[in-house]
Amino acid sequence: MSELCDFGLIGLAVMGENLALNVESRGYRVAVFNRTVEKVDDFMAGRAAGKQFVGCQSIKELVAQLSRPRKVMMLVKAGPAVDDFIEKIIPHLDPGDIIIDGGNTHFADTERRTQYVEEKGLLFVGTGVSGGEEGALKGPSMMPGGSPDAWPAVKPIFQAIAAKVGPQNDIPCCEWVGPRGAGHYVKMVHNGIEYGDMQLICEAYFMLKEAIGLSNAQMYDVFADWNRGELQSYLIEISRDIFSVSDSGGPGDTVDKILDVAGAKGTGKWMSQLALDLGVPSTLVTAAVYARSLSALKDSRVQASQILAGPVASDTSLTGDPAEFIEDVRQALYASKICSYAQGFVQLQHAASEHDWPLNYGDCAMLWRGGCIIRAQFLDRIKEAFDAEPNLENLLLFPYFTDAIHNAQASWRKVINVATTLGLPVPAFSTALAYYDSYRRERLPANLLQAQRDYFGAHTYQRLDKTGTFHTDWLNERRQPPQN
Repeated sequence: MSELCDFGLIGLAVMGENLALNVESRGYRVAVFNRTVEKVDDFMAGRAAGKQFVGCQSIKELVAQLSRPRKVMMLVKAGPAVDDFIEKIIPHLDPGDIIIDGGNTHFADTERRTQYVEEKGLLFVGTGVSGGEEGALKGPSMMPGGSPDAWPAVKPIFQAIAAKVGPQNDIPCCEWVGPRGAGHYVKMVHNGIEYGDMQLICEAYFMLKEAIGLSNAQMYDVFADWNRGELQSYLIEISRDIFSVSDSGGPGDTVDKILDVAGAKGTGKWMSQLALDLGVPSTLVTAAVYARSLSALKDSRVQASQILAGPVASDTSLTGDPAEFIEDVRQALYASKICSYAQGFVQLQHAASEHDWPLNYGDCAMLWRGGCIIRAQFLDRIKEAFDAEPNLENLLLFPYFTDAIHNAQASWRKVINVATTLGLPVPAFSTALAYYDSYRRERLPANLLQAQRDYFGAHTYQRLDKTGTFHTDWLNERRQPPQN
């Protein structure tokens, strides 16, 4: 009998192929299957040739090729396809075998599937995988959750293939997150923060381009400088690179010829919707989602640009030292980024309480330190914050971030004032500042809002000066308006 495989993978699109190659490169033998079996043949004859792969023509054959406990990972489109494959895999497995979903799955589906698979005597892992095609091949960030008993079996493989960080480059960006859907929830929050980061960077670019007229070559130098400091991150790095690429089809730079319509796959929207369900203000991701929605209204915007007026030309001149304004934008970007991550971790804390997940927030930050799209030096500071205060209510209250916000505040406000004066939209910068100003205020105007609710709906209210629940007969106690 031929040697059995250590790992099975279903789904040979680019992510699946790359992850399979990553697993094999760490010394594991891998069985692969794809619904369109021609892709299996192509893979075996191409990138897998001469390596420790077994190409399978059916799920039954794939399962038969695996050593126990069998580990079968699906990298297929999220949704009904995952349930379909689970149903097809289960009959061929034995108690203790493990089904793994590595797609961008909604956490509630993972909660449901974990329970269902466990009822069949099997184990289930829902793992977020971040880093795109390159990460899948060279080392992604992985966020596994599901059946805790599955972790010892998948841990060696997952931590072998994950990105590595630390002084010795030996800390894997993969650790057990929690039960049921915890892993996919953490991945969703990662993606939501990614939406915010990308929008904030785009607004910084827009301000530098429109307010002081930086060329792409100058933009490259600015972003290269930013990437050597506290903003160092993968997204700043790739943004820098984008500004250096000339269009192969003619004069000019590629970035200037890309249609200003942003796509989305839905995970940012999920985070925003779930934040509303929890009653937590994840306003940055919501602003970023809506910014993409507005960008998609290209035809309407073109029409509106011919009708709707902004500031008059005489009001739109920006004076002063360009280098000083570049630094102001950098500070505004950093302060807004802090607020975005603060909101993300507040949402994780509330979700953990709601779903009884024992999340370690410092570990979550380190899962994102390498391999993933939001990897950044900044995450080390978040790890330090939660190591020092595991129950930290909000990152803004940790001294490092408090000081950073205080130091950036004048620049942050200046950039938003300039944007308003020039008629430049900066929804994420503005939303971040509004969150900060709301959070730092002892009193907000919600007292009037609650009075309005009590007036029209008898929703009652509480008082500052006494305990209990109160209602006012506003119609009878109001002052009568003057008669004409």
